[in-house]
Amino acid sequence: MNASWSRFNIASIVLGFAFLYLPIVLLVIYSFNESRLVTVWAGFSTRWYSQLLQNQGLMDAAWVTARVAFISASVATVLGTLAAIALTRHTRFRGRVLFTGMVFAPLVMPEVITGLSLLLLFVAIGFERGFMTVTLAHITFSMCFVAVVVQSRLLTFDRSLEEAAMDLGAPPVKTFFQVTLPVIAPAVVSGWMLAFTLSLDDLVIASFTSGPGATTLPMKIYSQVRLGVTPEINAICTILIGVVAVGVIAASLVNKRREVQRLRDEQAAQRG
Repeated sequence: MNASWSRFNIASIVLGFAFLYLPIVLLVIYSFNESRLVTVWAGFSTRWYSQLLQNQGLMDAAWVTARVAFISASVATVLGTLAAIALTRHTRFRGRVLFTGMVFAPLVMPEVITGLSLLLLFVAIGFERGFMTVTLAHITFSMCFVAVVVQSRLLTFDRSLEEAAMDLGAPPVKTFFQVTLPVIAPAVVSGWMLAFTLSLDDLVIASFTSGPGATTLPMKIYSQVRLGVTPEINAICTILIGVVAVGVIAASLVNKRREVQRLRDEQAAQRG
C-alpha cells in the first residue's frame, strides 16, 4: 500500500512539474533553432539572439520595462516596509481597519478593475499617460506584496533587541537602521525581488495605464504574438527567464549565507 502511494506521489510530482516547466524548456530550446519556423527544428543556432539586438522595437520595450520594474520595485519596497511596520507595531490606531484594507486590496482585486480604476484616476486629474503612470500603477499593486512578506518577518522579530539598543541610548531611527533593518533584510530583499518580477510580468495594468513611448515588453510581445510567434520572441523570453532565475538563485544564496552567519553568531554567543 505504501509502495503504491509512493509511486502515485512520484507520478503526480513528475506530471505536475512537467505541466509547469516543460513548455518553458521547449521555449528555451527553440530559441536556439536555426529555422524561422518555431515548430520545426533545423539545427542549433544563436542567430536569433543577434537579430534580437537589431530589433529596435523589442529593445526599446525591454529598456522601458527594466526601468519601470527597478523604480517601482524600489519605491514599493520602501512603502511596503513602512506599511508592514505600521501594521505590526501599531495595532491600535484610528482608521487601522481602513488602512489594512487599502494596503491589501490589490491582492484580491482583479487586475482589470485595478487598471481601469487607475486609468479613470489619471484621466480625471489630467495626468498624461506614459512612463510615469505605468510606474505609479506598478507601485500601487506591488507594494502590498512587499508588505505581506515584510510583515510576516516582523511578526517573529524579537523586539528585545530593539529595546536593548534603545536602553543603551540609541534613538528609534538609529535602532531601526542598525538593529531592525539588518535582521529583516532578507524579507526586504525578497519583497523587492517579488515586486521586480511582478512588474516585469505585468500586462493588464500596463495596458490600461501606458501611453505613447511607454510600451512595456509584455505588451510588445503580446502584440507580436497575435500575428504569430517569431524566434526573436523565444529569444527575449529566454533572456527574461534567465534574468529571473539568476535573481532567485542569488537571493537564495544571500539568504543562506545570512542564515549560516546568524547560526555561527548564536553559537559563538553561547560559547562566550
